[in-house]
Amino acid sequence: MPSYRRELGKARLPFWAAGFVALACVAILALSGWREWESRQVDLRNAEVDMANLAGSLTQHAEDTFDLADTILTGMVDRMEVGGTGTAAVAKIHTFLQSRKYNRQRIRGIFVYDETGRWLATTEDVDLAALNNSDRDYFQRHRATNDRGTLIGKPVKSRSGGQWIITLSRRFNHSDGSFAGVVLASIDVAYFTEFYRRFDIGPNGAVSLLNADGIMLARSSDEDGTYVGRDMSKSPLFTNLHDRPNASVYYFKSPIDGVQRLSFYQLSSRYPILILATKAQDDVLAPWREQAVVRMAIVTGLTLSIAIIGLCLVRYLSQRQRMAAALVAKEADFRLLAEQCSDVVMRIGLDEGILYASPSCARVLGWDPSRLLGTPALAGINEEDLPRVEQAVSSLKSGEAEEARIIYRARHREKTEIWVETALRVTRSAETNEIDGVVAISRDMTEQKDLQDKLAALATSDGLTGLANRRHFDERLAEEWARARRDGTPLSLLLLDVDHFKKFNDQYGHQAGDACLRALGRILAAQVRRPADLAARYGGEEFALLLPNTDPEGCEQVGERVRGALRELGMLHAFNPPSKLVTVSLGGATNIPAHGMAESNSLVAAADRALYAAKESGRDRLLMSGQVVAWPGARSA
Repeated sequence: MPSYRRELGKARLPFWAAGFVALACVAILALSGWREWESRQVDLRNAEVDMANLAGSLTQHAEDTFDLADTILTGMVDRMEVGGTGTAAVAKIHTFLQSRKYNRQRIRGIFVYDETGRWLATTEDVDLAALNNSDRDYFQRHRATNDRGTLIGKPVKSRSGGQWIITLSRRFNHSDGSFAGVVLASIDVAYFTEFYRRFDIGPNGAVSLLNADGIMLARSSDEDGTYVGRDMSKSPLFTNLHDRPNASVYYFKSPIDGVQRLSFYQLSSRYPILILATKAQDDVLAPWREQAVVRMAIVTGLTLSIAIIGLCLVRYLSQRQRMAAALVAKEADFRLLAEQCSDVVMRIGLDEGILYASPSCARVLGWDPSRLLGTPALAGINEEDLPRVEQAVSSLKSGEAEEARIIYRARHREKTEIWVETALRVTRSAETNEIDGVVAISRDMTEQKDLQDKLAALATSDGLTGLANRRHFDERLAEEWARARRDGTPLSLLLLDVDHFKKFNDQYGHQAGDACLRALGRILAAQVRRPADLAARYGGEEFALLLPNTDPEGCEQVGERVRGALRELGMLHAFNPPSKLVTVSLGGATNIPAHGMAESNSLVAAADRALYAAKESGRDRLLMSGQVVAWPGARSA
């Protein structure tokens, strides 16, 4: 019965796989649709923030503009009430206004009217005699009420210039408190219109300045004044403005151009004005629509690909049972190939026990295959290499990797140790497809490893002296420089040059010269007393000693020991007076590298200058360089 159920489950597996693929495709499309909707909302929210910031800034600008006009009006009212409306006083006021031409970009003009509406004084160059403003709405309201505050009137066309203007006016009185006239400041509507055009709010965006009663004072896209003075009080924004907050997001269909708009309005706390900054909703969403189409096309394509792959998977599952039978036959073929292979082939279980070992195990490891069955596969591996091998096997068993290649030392039955290269690959159960073990193919590469080590040594050492070569020295210098800069420790360098070495070669021959260099190399090697120290042949008869974590005194002591050891050696050199022995000149430099300073070649340059100075001052001596960068306790050479 259990066997029947297992077979029934295998038969239904393609059906369940098809259902899962269909569900995954629907989920992907649904999630993509939800993500696009969220992206759309984000774009709208970002646009709301932009409009809020713009409305706030423009409200401040309008308040500042009206505040400037209000300040001027307050001053003019004081002048009129103190000086009166007599002929001399009016003439004085008119002269004052004519001499003080205000900024025409912001405040267009200043006007003074008497109680009859007659023009008394102005900043405009007009004939005052024929002009009367008693018919203006703002004049009649000041004459009818005792309110001394500033009145922002409806836009009107200027009688002096003919352009649309916004008026701000104040009443002034006679000394007995009766109505004496009106002081008025005008602002060109075009000033606000031009200012609002500076802001990039899209091809269909608009900024509107309205008074609290819903009268349009200025609009950014209004070039000819078509919308100035239009009554918007019947629009939804103003019909329930008192129930709304002073500033808020507002979506509406514009009664002016019929465009669906995203906007932010802000009501001034100082003046009865309102700023409405709007963007066309289509302009805001246009980039999102373009990107959404591309993204949805990609998602649809990927979903279609998943559906096709799922169909192929269902077909694969239907064929899997037939493949399982074929795997049994391949297992037999594996054993046949493994037994004929010259490399060691092993099958290792999840418990790391050896399940199978090929006959070549006797030749490579010296052990009979039958004696290895059931034993731990990692037995006999060198203790230093064992953690690496265990980590690789653990990664394979946990499914983190499918295959690995490692080189390690293993114990041979007859020899001490050999180097082994092993390629590992996981095996899986035909029924569950879960990892059930590892196949290991190993080969003896002791000879190859020895050859690699020899080549590595040749690549980093000087063939004549056995010291490090120039390339190895440069690499170590860069490493120690970086370490000294990180740890804040001193780094010292000694450069040595054999005095009159060319004359030595000419006198005693090149073989004697090579023997001299080898002897000096042995002396330098004897001074390398710490793992980090390095002696190198820098080039020709020039040598270098790299001394990490060494101060100038220590560097100088090492140099003097080299000179003393060479003097004790007593190699004759007839052309090197006065000692007539082989001597060296030494230049030393010490530095504590700091962040942002020059690289390690500055240390070499400092030591080289010290070496040159030692040669110039008589040879057979050590000179320490001055500091490349100041460090604590430095001494000048």
